[in-house]
Amino acid sequence: MGNLLVLLFVSFLLLILVGIDVGWSMILSAWFGIEMKTNQTVDTILIPQSMMGGVNYYALVQIPLFILAGELMNRGGLTQRLIDWALTLVGHLRGSLGHVSVLTNLVMAGVSGSAVADAVAIGKPLIPAMKKESYSGGYAGAVIAAGALLGPIIPPSIPMVVYAQIANESVAKMFIAGIVPGLMLAAGFFVICSLIAWKRGYPRMPRVSFAGKVKATSNASWALLMPVIIIVGIRFGVFTETEVAAVAVVYALIVSLLIYRGMSLREIPRMLWDSGRTSATILFLLAAAGPFSWLVAESQVSEVAVKMIQHISDNPVVVLIVINVFLLIVGSLIEPLPAMVIFLPALLPIGHQLGIDPIQFGTVVVVNLMIGLLHPPVGLLLFVTSSVGNLRILSVAWEALPFLLWCLIVLALIIVFPPLTTWLPSRM
Repeated sequence: MGNLLVLLFVSFLLLILVGIDVGWSMILSAWFGIEMKTNQTVDTILIPQSMMGGVNYYALVQIPLFILAGELMNRGGLTQRLIDWALTLVGHLRGSLGHVSVLTNLVMAGVSGSAVADAVAIGKPLIPAMKKESYSGGYAGAVIAAGALLGPIIPPSIPMVVYAQIANESVAKMFIAGIVPGLMLAAGFFVICSLIAWKRGYPRMPRVSFAGKVKATSNASWALLMPVIIIVGIRFGVFTETEVAAVAVVYALIVSLLIYRGMSLREIPRMLWDSGRTSATILFLLAAAGPFSWLVAESQVSEVAVKMIQHISDNPVVVLIVINVFLLIVGSLIEPLPAMVIFLPALLPIGHQLGIDPIQFGTVVVVNLMIGLLHPPVGLLLFVTSSVGNLRILSVAWEALPFLLWCLIVLALIIVFPPLTTWLPSRM
């Protein structure tokens, strides 16, 4: 099995290096692995079967709905009003558009549980605007990708729904647990944007008067109300986590058509088509991870890893650090949701045995695997922002390094200081 695992990952990396799409690289490397399994006969029909299994999760219904909500917000004027509102608050800072992207993503994170949906919705208007103002294209893509990382951490969050289902924990508590780490990440991103802007001399906007800020807040009030409705609705059980996505779509549609009037009914078919294509791309990646993940599971790498971790230490902090190093490696090669499905059933008992709070454990796992969205070779957010902004992915990946470093620091802090993730849920 060790040789099979080596073949799987080597072929995957080689296929990516020669320019094959990530999804097809996973499928082809899985096919190579199946053909090389000499100890037992495996029919290649497993590939389409496991691909279907890779997207056969009820929680994934939220993905196309949240993406459609983001598309409605983008075309209906909600996203632009959020950007205009953010400009009045942080536009006077040097490198203002970088700060605007982080602040807008922070608000959008309370609407969409999908990092990709946020990256597309905010990247479309802001990346061209940043390039027009002489920002580095790689930096523009990196700051959008980093900001979009907040989406799956601040509630609502699709990965936290998946974790809650696997670990049999409260979805609402998992959502609340992500608030402090998400705000810590956002604060660090603001500092990074300021440092880079001062170093490179990026422009700033004129300071807006108090009256201008009030006017912008009023104009964006319906858009700002959206995350409040969602978070309060989840907190008090008005609707379920899946219903949240449908509520976001209906709310965005009503505001776009009847209040802001930023779009017409004729545009809806096109939006459905565009959001469907984006959803298909994400779901294809998850489906492609099915046979790939099956072979990883067949190699029993998770069981081996668990045994190794148990022999290293019985100190909860040390064990969490070891688990996170392991998951950082996994997250660099496998999409977060498949990685959770493969490894959580084996890792959760370790946490229980050592008395690690399951809410803290889940938050650490989600933040850890989300970091994988920000670095190659998988780095889905890098691919998305480079595609949206027509940028070179290597330049985006290079510019994302400071944001990636801060993500790792926040990850270390929530490991060492459990109250950062457990205090708010305990107040519920």
